[in-house]
Amino acid sequence: MSVGSGDGPLAAVRRPLEGPNTMGNSSAFWLGLAVAVAVLAALPVLFGLYAAEVGSVFLAYALLGMSLAFIWGYCGILSFGQVAFFGVAGYAFGIVAINAATLTGLTLAVLAALGVSTAFAAALGYFMFYGGVRDVYVTILTLVVALVLYTFMGQTAGGEWAIGDARLGGFNGMSGVPDLAIGVGSTGVEIGPLGHYYVTLGALVATYLGLRALVNSRFGYAMVATREDEDRTAMFGYDTTFVKLVVFTIGGAIAGLGGVLFTTQNNYVDPSVFGITAAALPVVWASVGGRTSLLGTVGAALAIQFVDYRLALSGSEWALVLIGSLLVFVVLVMPEGVAPRLHEYVLEYREDADPSPVPRDSSAATEEVSD
Repeated sequence: MSVGSGDGPLAAVRRPLEGPNTMGNSSAFWLGLAVAVAVLAALPVLFGLYAAEVGSVFLAYALLGMSLAFIWGYCGILSFGQVAFFGVAGYAFGIVAINAATLTGLTLAVLAALGVSTAFAAALGYFMFYGGVRDVYVTILTLVVALVLYTFMGQTAGGEWAIGDARLGGFNGMSGVPDLAIGVGSTGVEIGPLGHYYVTLGALVATYLGLRALVNSRFGYAMVATREDEDRTAMFGYDTTFVKLVVFTIGGAIAGLGGVLFTTQNNYVDPSVFGITAAALPVVWASVGGRTSLLGTVGAALAIQFVDYRLALSGSEWALVLIGSLLVFVVLVMPEGVAPRLHEYVLEYREDADPSPVPRDSSAATEEVSD
């Protein structure tokens, strides 16, 4: 089904989510997505509570990967420091939650954590983009920010590094972070491990759909135009600096959401979330899955982290070697990523199966990142 084709309530719901800037604008795609979400929803039922606990972490990582795919794939901003917003949100939640472990306090902790990560991204983006920082220098600067946070938080082990009852803990980490809960006063809901899995899954799906609608909006067209040729887009009257700032800020907020869900699942956060390995992983997920495919990045994040988890359980130390080798292979063989390449194969198969002249899906061309 083409974009905007058909009538009725389903077509009205799908219309804002479909367009030339996203892959998957057919009924078959939406059916496949619904099946995939159903399978993820069934995992705790099939494999138990432990699977839900581990799965929550993977889904939080997927949110982090999606935040990078959004800013890199659709606006051309390669941030090597998305973990900075991920970790800052985790620490912010822990500090507020430990000091106010009530339903109201935990709700405020979620809002404070998201506010801190969003404001941090906005401030960093403002000084970078309005300061004239572009291209590879953005990549370097964001990585430096993450490594500075890693170094700073690593030396906070002393007793003087405490905010109220929350001890930062240095490399020992901040422990005792409460579970996720939402409410006011005595009215609310405390979310256990199983509920946390479904909240994280729901947040991932909602974020994906929201970003699809955004990138297919008029603002999304400005994002892609900025990615393709910033100077030319500016000549047409678009404020490309503001576009990049907004996109970078939204990406920081999404990474912060992932950080909150990660921290509340583990009840713990430590400086390793800012480390070089952690910083590299979102780049690997987006590169392998396809930086112009939000869903491809999510799939790559889930698959790679599952393999890493299984290797860790077996005692193997080859996880990073395999992940690095996979990245090199994908960059050399299919630099656009797995999902865009599969999309190309599907289009070619449709053309071969139907000899009549059918317009080629413009999303494949639109979503390739120019060299």
